[in-house]
Amino acid sequence: MFNLQAVKIVSLFTSATLVLACCNNGNESKSISVKEKPSLSAKDILGNPDYLAISYGGYRDSSRKVQPLVEELKEDMKILSAMGVKILRTYNVHLDHASNVLSAIEELKKEDLNFEMYVMLGAWIDCENAWTDHPNHYYEDVESNTVEVNRLVELAKQHPDIVKILAVGNEAMVKWAASYFVQPWVILKWVDHLQSLKETGELPSDLWITSSDNFASWGGGHHDYHNEDLIKLINAVDYISMHTYPMHDTHYNPFFWHSPRSETKFSKVKKINAAMLRAKEYASSQYDGVANYMDSLGIKKPIHIGETGWASFSDDFYGNFGSKALDEYKQALYFRHMRDWTKKAGLSCFFFEAFDEKWKDVVNIKGSENHFGLITLKGEVKFALWNLVDEAKFKGLTRNGNPIVKTYGGDKKLMMKDVLLPPSTLEMIEH
Repeated sequence: MFNLQAVKIVSLFTSATLVLACCNNGNESKSISVKEKPSLSAKDILGNPDYLAISYGGYRDSSRKVQPLVEELKEDMKILSAMGVKILRTYNVHLDHASNVLSAIEELKKEDLNFEMYVMLGAWIDCENAWTDHPNHYYEDVESNTVEVNRLVELAKQHPDIVKILAVGNEAMVKWAASYFVQPWVILKWVDHLQSLKETGELPSDLWITSSDNFASWGGGHHDYHNEDLIKLINAVDYISMHTYPMHDTHYNPFFWHSPRSETKFSKVKKINAAMLRAKEYASSQYDGVANYMDSLGIKKPIHIGETGWASFSDDFYGNFGSKALDEYKQALYFRHMRDWTKKAGLSCFFFEAFDEKWKDVVNIKGSENHFGLITLKGEVKFALWNLVDEAKFKGLTRNGNPIVKTYGGDKKLMMKDVLLPPSTLEMIEH
């Protein structure tokens, strides 16, 4: 839904006048009216269909010890811009990646006055003894979290025209994040801190503060997550950034995934199409769960999809010997369904993710975590974006020196050979 505030801002444009010396007799001057760009806020861009959102990591290597260069990130920014993306999400600030992304955007804005890209900047939050055999989920890692949030503030102050949203933690409250999750009071503490910096003028007043977490962590699932600290947190954030992953639940909670008996005579493609529609409805129901919980509290806040996605390949739970959920065709259907639904609903959807990253599962290179990107490491766009190649959106662009081309050489019949048929309800009963 287009925000009327943006319209108001546009109507208040001021014009800058450039006076250029003219060589005619050396005495004449000419005035050129140049319209300044509006200063947009999170309120203006979130839910705006002209500002597509995406989750972004620019890592090319199998380890984050190798940080992508600013020039590499500029390549990616141009590709994302060609896709219509104008808001991207990052996840931590203790590595160089986030600051380099911001530098890349700043450089592109100087090189092209029409270039536009905003950032949802994330701070990683850990519990005490995170990523060890004995994580303490009732206390936070005060030292590392303090450093992370301070750096978050520093970058937001350095790039106020780019950083429009700050997110405290990523899936930091959901209990299946067993290596690092914290209690809601920890997230609340840091959200309150950032909100206080807005009140004192140290941070822009229109900067939005949130935490990006699983739908259940926002009260949309089991009542175990319902507590007073969560209610305080919901009141403290500027909006709710919720995650939904039907893809994972094709394995963990597959009631929506298996083809029912009523679809027995459907063709393979028709069965898959029906399954992916159910996946979209499943995601929508989780959104409704959060919205209903907030309604029960009498709290009115915007809710946006902070993360969702569908990987294109797996040899684990979701591949040929699992739920058979992953291939480029299903990824494309989910991508389009989520874009269509959120656009109609006036929501932003940070689709996960722009590019494949191979550091996420170094133990199993064929694991699903390495294949969430809409674009491969080599710059091949997956089926979801083939239409943009046809429209020449990527003309002249490269990634690591490679032109932007279609996977499978653009052969849809060849791609469809790798498409897996989800199991039926009857098959699951029999096995």
